[in-house]
Amino acid sequence: MMKEKTNNNFALSRLCAIIFLVIFILISSSLFAQPVQPWWLSLEQGKQKFRNADYGGALMLFEDARRDRRAMYEQMERDLINFLSIAEVRRIGDSLEHIERFSVERRYTAANAALQELYYRYPKSSFFNSASSALSAFNKLKNFPEAEYWIGEVYRIEGELPLALSQYRKAYALRDIAEDPRFGLSLQYKIADIHRIRQEYNDFEKELNAIINEFDSLWVNSNKAQASLINENSSNLPHEQASAGFMRKGMTSILHEYGIERVLEMYRYNNTAVEQAHRLLGFFYVVSGRGSAVSNLLFAFLIQNTIIIEELTRQQFDFRFTVVGEGGQNQVNNLSQLMDAARGSALLRSYIETSEYYKTAYYLAASLYRDGNLTVARSLWTFLASQPTAGEWYSRAVTQLRSPRYEPLVERP
Repeated sequence: MMKEKTNNNFALSRLCAIIFLVIFILISSSLFAQPVQPWWLSLEQGKQKFRNADYGGALMLFEDARRDRRAMYEQMERDLINFLSIAEVRRIGDSLEHIERFSVERRYTAANAALQELYYRYPKSSFFNSASSALSAFNKLKNFPEAEYWIGEVYRIEGELPLALSQYRKAYALRDIAEDPRFGLSLQYKIADIHRIRQEYNDFEKELNAIINEFDSLWVNSNKAQASLINENSSNLPHEQASAGFMRKGMTSILHEYGIERVLEMYRYNNTAVEQAHRLLGFFYVVSGRGSAVSNLLFAFLIQNTIIIEELTRQQFDFRFTVVGEGGQNQVNNLSQLMDAARGSALLRSYIETSEYYKTAYYLAASLYRDGNLTVARSLWTFLASQPTAGEWYSRAVTQLRSPRYEPLVERP
């Protein structure tokens, strides 16, 4: 009897010890466990590692961010599904407004948090007061276009171009849920650059033209106007096409007859979205012997100079670019004087370099020379020959002034 009592006490003591140990472990884990890191923080840390050339670490963080975002929105989707499955909620019907009010009044915090997250990501009106429409929005939000893009950047920097291209395309397909409105445009330029590096020139040209067709209404409408003229169907042109056709024809005529400086005096075109597309296509057409380079390079150079002139005007309200007059502190009448004014601004010096301003001027001259307009070509080369800071394009312009020649045709743009 005594032995049995001792065994019972031992068993009880052992059970108590086990219970105490479990409680200790649970308390310790709650006190010392690291909180789950939010997906957006993983993305930012991944960017930091990428900039520090820790590409392996960056890739892991970008994949963590993608996985954690999906997990979060899947949980929110389940919370909303569970809430909508409640008998009282089902009787409400599909009215999102009534369902949201019910979730607040009855304190269904998880379901309400899911709805508030949806409203943060999408305009509430886009759901047309439909709970089922709101629920379906989670299918897109589970994806993370920015993470897909940065994974592509890692692949690109490591030379895995097919994988990078695949990631860019995946991110582009999800561009409508990205927070940056120019996210899709940036991806199009990335995709075009991959095609250039891989010497897939048809795809390179196609991607850049897609950018222009989407974002350059002046170019698109003027092309339509030109097509109508060719087809002798211009009597009923829409106003936007007729206006664009007139403007483009005027710019081209003035360029060939009076030179680029008169064009810059009479026209402004601030369309930064397509400047790079026009510029890269222009370079490609020049070095591959295409006759269509002048139009693209003219658009690119006009946009570049518009940015410069508008920034100088912002800094000096009475700044003017005009070919008439003697010039002055706030009035310039040629490209050389414009560059003198621009060099006083660190912002414009950086823009001139990143936009390949001098290269654009050189190849515009080369394309004009190929089209038989030596006079305007020489005026641009003369401008570049007055700009020692133009580097290679200064030297090449000096050579062209001594002995003009066609640019040699090369395979790569």
